[in-house]
Amino acid sequence: MFELSHASLDHGKQRVLHDISVNIAAGEKVALIGPSGAGKSSLLSLLWEQSPADIALCPQDSALVDILSVYQNIYMGALSRHGNIYNLLNLIRPWADRRREVSMIAEALGIGEKLKTSPDKLSGGQRQRVALGRALYRKQPVFFGDEPVSSLDPAQGDELLSLVLGEHDTAVVAIHSPELALKHFTRLIALQHGRIVGDWPADTVTLDQVSSIYSGGPSVQAVDNAR
Repeated sequence: MFELSHASLDHGKQRVLHDISVNIAAGEKVALIGPSGAGKSSLLSLLWEQSPADIALCPQDSALVDILSVYQNIYMGALSRHGNIYNLLNLIRPWADRRREVSMIAEALGIGEKLKTSPDKLSGGQRQRVALGRALYRKQPVFFGDEPVSSLDPAQGDELLSLVLGEHDTAVVAIHSPELALKHFTRLIALQHGRIVGDWPADTVTLDQVSSIYSGGPSVQAVDNAR
């Protein structure tokens, strides 16, 4: 579904991705792992640009509209499915079916009582739940997430990641947690300093080895040797 061949990416005068070659097939659940600044978000963005219409995206900053309600922010996931007048009506005075659909998603995410609340009154974890709700309501086969559960405690993040991945055939997620990366994904792509330094089936590496990637330590070769 996604393919890059010797791709690089610059932000201004700084090169943030170097000579990236990767293929991601339909049905794969891929975790992008590595320390902060390794290039995970940049790689996710580069892949997203290949097929944005087919992807439910949950960006790192949540990208919520604070002057709207939680209901309206989640409903925005459906904007591409309907015309402007239809969307305007359902943003202002939603039809019962649309409100029920959004309410079911919000309940599953633990924010069912927040539908009338504006996101600026929510905690960081609640804002991430809203962003996940918007992605779910997009109803696309592919999910891209950039640290989508980083503001949640480990148990909540585990639960919600399982929910979201279960609703999408294919996923590519930049993830902050070695534990979640190993538990929920079938493939790990490791980045350091803007380069891919490893690409493994998740069941071929250990938690200690994955943790070493996040610390930027020298044990990438050790992971390769463990395959």
